[in-house]
Amino acid sequence: MADPKVEKEAGPAPGGEIEQQDNAPKKREYKDFGEETHKATHAKVDMNQIELKAEDLYDKEKVDLETIVIEDVFALLQVTEEGLDDEEANRRLGLFGPNKLENEEQNPFLQFLSFMWNPLSWVMEAAALVAIALSNGGGRAPDWQDFVGIVTLLLINSSIGFYEERGAGNAVKALMDSLAPKARVKRNGKWQEIESANLVPGDMIAFKIGDVVPADCRLTEAVNVSIDQAALTGESLPSSKKAGDQCFSGSTCKAGEAEGVVIATGANTFFGRAASLVGQDDDTTGHLQKILAQIGSFCLIAIGIFVLLEIVILYPAFHYSYRRGLDNILVLLIGGIPIAMPTVLSVTLAVGAQQLAKHKAIVTRITAIEELAGVTILCSDKTGTLTTNKLTIDKQLIKTYGPFSPDDVMLLAAYASRTENQDAIDACVVGMLDDPKKARAGIKLVDFKPFNPVDKRTEITYREESSGRLKRVTKGMTGKIIELCTRNKTDDIENRLEADVEEFATRGLRALAVAYEELDHDDHEGEGNGFELIGLLAIFDPPRDDTKQTIDDALALGIKVKMVTGDQLAIAKETGRRLGLGDHMYPAKVLKEGPAPGSKHATLDEMIMDADGFAGVFPEHKYEIVKRLQGLGHLCAMTGDGANDAPALSRANVGIAVEGATDAARGAADIVLTEPGLSTIVHAIRGSRIIFQRMRNYSIYACAVTIRIVVCFGILAFAYKFDFPPFMVLIIALLNDGTIMTLSVDRVLPSNTPDSWDLAEIFAFAVAYGLYLTLSTIIFMIVIVETTFFEDKFGVSLTQGQAGSRKDANDYEIHMIIYLQVAIISQALIFVTRSHGWFFMERPSTALLCAFCVAQLISSIIAAYANWGFTQIRAISGGWIGIVWVWNIIWFLPLDLIKFAMKATIIKSLRERKARQVAEMVAEQAHGGVPLARTQSRAASLHESLYSNRVSFIRRAARKVGFGTNAPKMAPNELTRFASIQASQSGAILARNPSRPH
Repeated sequence: MADPKVEKEAGPAPGGEIEQQDNAPKKREYKDFGEETHKATHAKVDMNQIELKAEDLYDKEKVDLETIVIEDVFALLQVTEEGLDDEEANRRLGLFGPNKLENEEQNPFLQFLSFMWNPLSWVMEAAALVAIALSNGGGRAPDWQDFVGIVTLLLINSSIGFYEERGAGNAVKALMDSLAPKARVKRNGKWQEIESANLVPGDMIAFKIGDVVPADCRLTEAVNVSIDQAALTGESLPSSKKAGDQCFSGSTCKAGEAEGVVIATGANTFFGRAASLVGQDDDTTGHLQKILAQIGSFCLIAIGIFVLLEIVILYPAFHYSYRRGLDNILVLLIGGIPIAMPTVLSVTLAVGAQQLAKHKAIVTRITAIEELAGVTILCSDKTGTLTTNKLTIDKQLIKTYGPFSPDDVMLLAAYASRTENQDAIDACVVGMLDDPKKARAGIKLVDFKPFNPVDKRTEITYREESSGRLKRVTKGMTGKIIELCTRNKTDDIENRLEADVEEFATRGLRALAVAYEELDHDDHEGEGNGFELIGLLAIFDPPRDDTKQTIDDALALGIKVKMVTGDQLAIAKETGRRLGLGDHMYPAKVLKEGPAPGSKHATLDEMIMDADGFAGVFPEHKYEIVKRLQGLGHLCAMTGDGANDAPALSRANVGIAVEGATDAARGAADIVLTEPGLSTIVHAIRGSRIIFQRMRNYSIYACAVTIRIVVCFGILAFAYKFDFPPFMVLIIALLNDGTIMTLSVDRVLPSNTPDSWDLAEIFAFAVAYGLYLTLSTIIFMIVIVETTFFEDKFGVSLTQGQAGSRKDANDYEIHMIIYLQVAIISQALIFVTRSHGWFFMERPSTALLCAFCVAQLISSIIAAYANWGFTQIRAISGGWIGIVWVWNIIWFLPLDLIKFAMKATIIKSLRERKARQVAEMVAEQAHGGVPLARTQSRAASLHESLYSNRVSFIRRAARKVGFGTNAPKMAPNELTRFASIQASQSGAILARNPSRPH
């Protein structure tokens, strides 16, 4: 780079004449972004009195927990800089517990059995017991065939659920494994290395660059220490630490080395509090389990009604024998219970998970796919999620003050940066060059002074190869750089600089000043002609390239996006503006204080709904935001990448860990992205909505079949004393379920708005279809038994020629005819439930079509050749098989008309009623009212929990180990205060258990 041809004048000498001392300019303060000062104070009590009570520790008049000095921390923890001895350390280990997060393994066998513990399974288990234990009567052996078939269905369902859950216990394990395994500690006056699990409050520890901080501590010595807390607090930049500052367990030392005193361990650390929130959820029933509970209740009620009717009619009125009545009840239980529903849905979700994996999204909890389809709000972390978590210079905002161009300023700033072993600032400055090699091209390095916390700047002295002259460049904190400048330093320059720094600060941008001087001699340690301010760089964490498009796509899909970040408010607003999210954001303190008096928001819930995001939040704040949004009826997705996101990821309906996330975040998440950016989320949302449509189609089908089986065979039993074989109902169920499994790859279109389970619609369609199919079977039975229509028109007959027109309803061939009719038309119903218009206008998948054809071929072969005396059926002729097929085709065609009639009447009415309810709620909120929410009864909550697929292992494990049981209270926005409270809590425990006599 050729220096501009300008006359360089030396600034006035420091000792120059000044005629009017009274007019000396005031000292300027360049308040850079994020710059804060804290004045340390002492506890206002006699610290020699170790019997300090807990209430004294939290009394701000005695101990100002925000600014307590390190000396008072030593007194509270009863320790000196020589550390603890082994005896005292062991005593404290028993007092405070190990420095780790415990996890209790669950018995795999009991976990497997837990999947047979819900009402749907109970009914099938009862049916199995009836078949094997209660069917001994009438000179007949136990019903082994039905027993084996029922148990097989149960085992298939449990095996799939067990496989899903075995991978669900990884969140607590990942959090535990993230703790540093080893720690350097001073014991008995000597430094040694021990297991980090054995650390206790009061231990003196040491760590250096590359080490993971093993426990929360206050620093006693710090040499150029920089700590990366991004995974814990969400801060973009590594934090410089000095003696007296706090460091958190699980953070990483990026530069320097330090010694400190441990103030909290294990579950009481900042990291431990995050762990305690993972899975801490009073609602242990997943969303899909709630839907299954209501669908199961619908089916159970329908079955229960007809089972009771059969008991009170078949035995007293018809004088059925014990075994004959049980067989009829078994038909209703086996045929009516959609026992395969959890299995079919699980397979549908599992196949969907495989499809999402092609888009680089790994699903760790498959039921989350269903919930993702209904997500209405996406809460996204900023650092590393919306942004790259890599600092960048905004080239459009470079300010120049001297004769140098913006490109010259960039190059000179790069000169003053390390090219190896870089910190975050040096890396971003060198990275802004089109070729990083330019940072040393054309110059010869003579001397380099790296950044240190005292000078807060870097400096390079170099020899320009083209001219052979020595030159010097420095970059760093604005206040420090301007103090060095003596040349061309005018009021106008300083006013401009002050305004530019303030502008950057209000936008959440960090300012980096650059100054330049020349040396008129060859002594590289000598003075130059005076530093001149030449430029100001704006540093920020830029959004990912695809983030804005992803957010726009999410909005187009009807999903509102909110930013929830641990970074500061100004940074959050600037990021929101760049992404088009908006800058209507609030600091985390409003979650505690609520809306200000006189503001436009009447309640905190209104404020949360209206906000574009929140800044300066801690784990419990993110958790609270998600919980409140869920309380307002929204399904929430939360994205994140750090351990500080883990609690909210766990609480959210769908937790999404982005690429590069920590193990703790991945463990708590339901979906883990394996490529950068959020674009995969859009693919996942669209894919989940396709999967949702498949599940909805199946749910309508399953409920319709329940109505069809229960009502049909109930009425036939009452009208004709019809004893349909239970084993044949089991065959129908197995063939139906085998066919329906292919719905997992069916061709459907996703909706453009969030999906929701409108069970009233599902049940309405199911009742209409079920009653129509029941009518088809009853009329078919009447024609067969009461008339000779088929014999006369088609020349068919039953092998047992029965005299008269009325036949025996329990003829084995009639059993087979009814079996075939029910099997064929029941399966054909899926083509109607899967389509929104005419069934032939929406082509099904090849797999579904082939499976249907195979199932019908098997059913027809059974009808033609199966002479199974044990189950009271006999093969029928080809003529009867043809009649059944023609009859079913005739009755199948009007099913679409029933669908359209339902949509035009009942379904339309249900949707209009729902729209009115939503409009009333919105109007009530607009007038400042609080929307009424239906409070769930304890019985209802218990009922839903019985259907839980036991994916709540993480939650149960977290509660069992008691995470957070005695955790300290943490003020909303002050890390310093939190660290002081930790030290005070440890001191309170030691005060109650003193190590020396009073």
